Amino acid sequence: YSLILKVKTNLLFLLSALPDLFSYSPAVGDGSGTEFSTANEGRITGIRVWESNYYWGGFYISGFQLKYESNWTAVVGANGGNLMEMILNDKEAIIQISGKYYSGYIYELVFITNQWRFFKVGQSSGVSFNFYPTQKGNELRFLSGRQNGNGITSIGAHWAAIPGSAGKSDMETGSDEWIRSRGVETSR
Repeated sequence: YSLILKVKTNLLFLLSALPDLFSYSPAVGDGSGTEFSTANEGRITGIRVWESNYYWGGFYISGFQLKYESNWTAVVGANGGNLMEMILNDKEAIIQISGKYYSGYIYELVFITNQWRFFKVGQSSGVSFNFYPTQKGNELRFLSGRQNGNGITSIGAHWAAIPGSAGKSDMETGSDEWIRSRGVETSR
């Protein structure tokens, strides 16, 4: 019995010493509508976002797609309005997402990469949020949240390291000072 207890104790110690390879940035927004998840195989290599004009003149995020390797996901939300697209370079990954939400919709999304490029879509109006991985070397794996057919009503981010990723050694989250210098609010 003492040997089993010793093995069990050592195993628990080893498991507790393992790094946390995944993290989740909890969803923001009011969350009405149907759940979505873009979980897929491979690395994210592109982003498409549609922004629509609200009746009082503001823009909100009506829909988006993520590209995994060479395949686009189904459109999440609606594909109406102004389409904007960003294709990632080799070894480039999304390491931070900021934005704003207000009055039932996500109004702004800003995707920041490990190559210090950023992709800003929507209108800078509402309550700010800032998503980033808790572990160095992690990158965006997928988005989840809710949409109501007209737009994105809530969004959360899932982060992880990708085994054997060519860009893994290039991953580092950006400093708040650098991010603010490009007009993106931080809340770290």
